[in-house]
Amino acid sequence: MNFAAAKEMSPYLEEPKAMPVGTPGKMGYLFLGFELDDDGRSIMRDLERHAPLIVQQELYFDEGMPEMPCVYILSSGGPNVDGDRYEQRFVVREGAYAHISTGAATKLAEMRYNYSGLTQAFELEEDSYLEYLPEPTIPCRHTRFIADTAIRIAPSATLFYSEIYMSGRKYFDRGETFQYDILSVCSHAERPDGEQLFREKFIIRPEMYPPSTLGAMNGYDVFANVIVLTPPENADNIYERTQAFIDRERRLAAGITRLPNDAGLLYKVLGEETAPVKRLVREFCSSVRQEVKGKPLPEEFPWR
Repeated sequence: MNFAAAKEMSPYLEEPKAMPVGTPGKMGYLFLGFELDDDGRSIMRDLERHAPLIVQQELYFDEGMPEMPCVYILSSGGPNVDGDRYEQRFVVREGAYAHISTGAATKLAEMRYNYSGLTQAFELEEDSYLEYLPEPTIPCRHTRFIADTAIRIAPSATLFYSEIYMSGRKYFDRGETFQYDILSVCSHAERPDGEQLFREKFIIRPEMYPPSTLGAMNGYDVFANVIVLTPPENADNIYERTQAFIDRERRLAAGITRLPNDAGLLYKVLGEETAPVKRLVREFCSSVRQEVKGKPLPEEFPWR
């Protein structure tokens, strides 16, 4: 979890006064490995976790695909604070499949000295399938957050990866939107032989470049970024079924494009409220699952 090469974080390297970087409880680690058992059932074979990240076991509650192991990531540490570092690694072995989400939104607390960092590594072997749909990330005032997601995926595998970022605590006090210091988010993918597929990075500094301007968020408060890595024939069919639109009445907008090197698709959603954005992302995931697995995603639980 070394972000030394990220120059944008250089102003935020002071050690927190209370609990320095590396203190127990501030270095969360999670490793999940999925594979097929002797009966051909997809199971969570590997689990390693360090506080404050918590995973207990896989559950099989998906009515659309009952054989799908579903895992929720929890945290015992409350919001991410100054100097927190998290590392997550997910491996889906040949032919296996899984669905991963979080138990609640990720809150990023106000920070004075350092920043919070997250590194993620996804490895998908041949014919594997993974849905990653965490709850939104909520940055508070003066949040500093950096995330790096590295993906290694076989040509026949499919990964649905989503992330949703809110503008802040919109209904807190008089409203707290785009008052964080910086969000730096990078995602990149490669084949098992090292062939580079794509790299996407966005850095948001609201004080320097207000995101609410025309050409950026333009009045929207919620942003969803979805990456679908899948074989070209799947990508073509999903692309043809997915409509880009701007709905001024519902205050929603969505767009889709192709990733380079026949890697897959990039889908983005803008909205004024969280629930409609989550719904669109879930509908898109259902379209992907229908194409790859021949089964839709069930309706979300009412309490989610």
